[in-house]
Amino acid sequence: MHDSVVELTTSGTIATLTLSRGKVNALNPPFVSAIQRDLDSLASDEAVRAAILTGRGSFFSFGFDIPEFLQYSKDEFKQYLESFTALYTSIFVHPKPIIAALNGHTIAGGAMLATACDYRIMTTGNAKISLNEISFGSTLFAGSVEMLEHLLGTRRSATVALSGAMYSAEEALELGWIEETCKPEQLKLLAKKRATAYAEKDAVAFQHIKMLLRAQWRSV
Repeated sequence: MHDSVVELTTSGTIATLTLSRGKVNALNPPFVSAIQRDLDSLASDEAVRAAILTGRGSFFSFGFDIPEFLQYSKDEFKQYLESFTALYTSIFVHPKPIIAALNGHTIAGGAMLATACDYRIMTTGNAKISLNEISFGSTLFAGSVEMLEHLLGTRRSATVALSGAMYSAEEALELGWIEETCKPEQLKLLAKKRATAYAEKDAVAFQHIKMLLRAQWRSV
């Protein structure tokens, strides 16, 4: 299935959502809606046991489409923020395992989506991952901070959030922000391997354990 900004493909029990909006996969309302729609369809698709979320080109996602949002009214932007926080929440509590295959730069809103996934693989080389909002005078969502703390703990989350630093794959691995690194040409195969391992687990047990692990988490 092809969308103007998201490509959804399936191979056996594994679905792959490929972000494909322009050069940097900048997030805007139609893009967020398209991702949400495909995630919702996968949740109810009994043939799919795991999903891979990745990007096209040299960017996973560079975050919000800031130039576009400069034209929005306050209410329009508020509506978008609500839909975006709903998106990363739905990834975080999705009933099926979601593997983030980070093919390139994973910045701000893009990093939030990656953090919400169950497992992250990032390519080595020039790619960076960052919650750099503080660098341009913006705050973070409470929910995104909670997800980060869920993954990294309070101390390392503070370092990431308050510095706005750009981390290489190797640095992100050391922090615990990602689980694996690989060469770009190995990403698709490795992501498929990890997704298959998740898909082979009992689906009901996986969903129940995942919900237990996230029981104290809330999105604001």
